[in-house]
Amino acid sequence: MKQVKLLFNISGLLWIVWGLVHILAGLMTMKFIGSDDISASIAGIADSVDPTLIQMDYPAAAGAIIGQHGFNLFWIGIVTLIAGFYILKGNKNAIFLAALTGGLADLGYFLFMDLGGYVNFVPGTVMTLVSGSAILISLYAHFRNKDNEKP
Repeated sequence: MKQVKLLFNISGLLWIVWGLVHILAGLMTMKFIGSDDISASIAGIADSVDPTLIQMDYPAAAGAIIGQHGFNLFWIGIVTLIAGFYILKGNKNAIFLAALTGGLADLGYFLFMDLGGYVNFVPGTVMTLVSGSAILISLYAHFRNKDNEKP
């Protein structure tokens, strides 16, 4: 039972860190919206791309799309942050909520940004590894917990 509790604690802490990083990323992405520096947001997201290649005048609609992306990072970060605290307590619903929310967000990031070669390993790919680890650890703990009760 102590091992299960430890695994829930590790997973919960991983999700808390992941959530905080994504709340910050969302705020940083949205801060440029409304200014004329949409390029800065795009360069912040696609951090392995030479910033001079994406420096241009973007239409307002592109800024709105980047703003929506930042907002999504923000709310996904909040949901996983809150779920992380419930995972610390062994809540199975929180395990699946964080896995669906943060896990699917990172799956899209992996498919389009990582595999596309547009991002550096740190911080983006590291956060994908964090969410994947949190999912695997919490699911293992959940199914190892024979009664599926709180540890």
